Amino acid sequence: MSTSIKRADIIFAPYSEAPYHKFKEIITTVTPEYIIDELISSELRGRGGAGFLTGMKWKFARNAEGEIKYVVCNADEGEPGTFKDREILTKVPRKMISGMGICAFVTGAKIGYIYLRAEYNYLRRDLQAELDIFHDVCKEMNFNFHIEIFSGMGAYVCGEETALLNSIEGKRGEPRNKPPFPTNEGLFGKPTVINNVETFVNVMIICRLGSAEFRKYGIHGQTGSKLFSISGDTPRGGVYELELGMKIIDLVNEFGDGNTKAVQVGGASGFCVPRAKFEEYTIGYPSKLTGDSLPTGGSIKFFNSKRSMHHVLENFLEFFVEESCGQCTPCRVGTQQLLKGIQQIKTKSVSPLYLDKLYELAKTMKITSKCGLGQSVANAFCSIADEFKEEIIY
Repeated sequence: MSTSIKRADIIFAPYSEAPYHKFKEIITTVTPEYIIDELISSELRGRGGAGFLTGMKWKFARNAEGEIKYVVCNADEGEPGTFKDREILTKVPRKMISGMGICAFVTGAKIGYIYLRAEYNYLRRDLQAELDIFHDVCKEMNFNFHIEIFSGMGAYVCGEETALLNSIEGKRGEPRNKPPFPTNEGLFGKPTVINNVETFVNVMIICRLGSAEFRKYGIHGQTGSKLFSISGDTPRGGVYELELGMKIIDLVNEFGDGNTKAVQVGGASGFCVPRAKFEEYTIGYPSKLTGDSLPTGGSIKFFNSKRSMHHVLENFLEFFVEESCGQCTPCRVGTQQLLKGIQQIKTKSVSPLYLDKLYELAKTMKITSKCGLGQSVANAFCSIADEFKEEIIY
């Protein structure tokens, strides 16, 4: 078993204080500027996959003009193979809610929304009960901030932040053009901070422990811990809290079944790493310091030698065809043509050389698609088709 896996136990660590005691202490003893400085110093990046610096996002929203601002928690968690936010919502929702409250304190927002995945509606009653406690605490402090739960409509694309905002506004859940960015013109045209569940939890952890302590976890540029949803061909599936900056080989040694031939990092929209490259890649965010790092929203899928990678790719493409919002042609048509193409190659209806045309289509989609869904199709397609070409064309 690998000794390089570094475990952490800070996200699910219980608090012993009275409800929201630490939250009250934070917003009554420090300034918004201090919190922003701590977040920037911590190097916390958004845990949804894009990895934007949280402190900078909050700073932009704080400095944006306007009296009305919003805080939105993305609890949509629609990426296949990801189920770590569900654990947070079930076990430590107070940390997430506290993080949203701290964001409201920093930005001046008065209203917050938890965009809850439709499949998680069974959690709504308990989550609302926790919010009721939070609202009572805010009332006692004369802190004007209220959080509402908004049930998502079950569309994968609504995990994209601007599509999510459209959904809350009662519009069709499809991405907006950027700029403007949500920190300037977000929900109902007002400055808005959108972070996912795990990011808000990490904010609370940083405010509690301090940025210096937070930086002890992970490595420079990849600070803190991360929740990983481990699934697929593994004897130890589940949610694990590990430090950022580990190599794929360490994950395989720890969670693989001894016959792992590929690891899909980041769900259907992520990258597939073959056995020959397990030593090359780390889990984190790409940077000059860390080299070849793969960002992940938390999904890690293991495939052993019994799996057909053609079938895996076909399954991913079927998902993308189903979940494309249809707004832009590259994604709407491109996903269908990629799926049709690999099926035709497998049945020998077209020449194996047709795969080169599909490569070009995928790369074009990455450049021309409007949002992350269409842009990320190339990640899965090219990485699987490149590394397992013999399983695609024969």
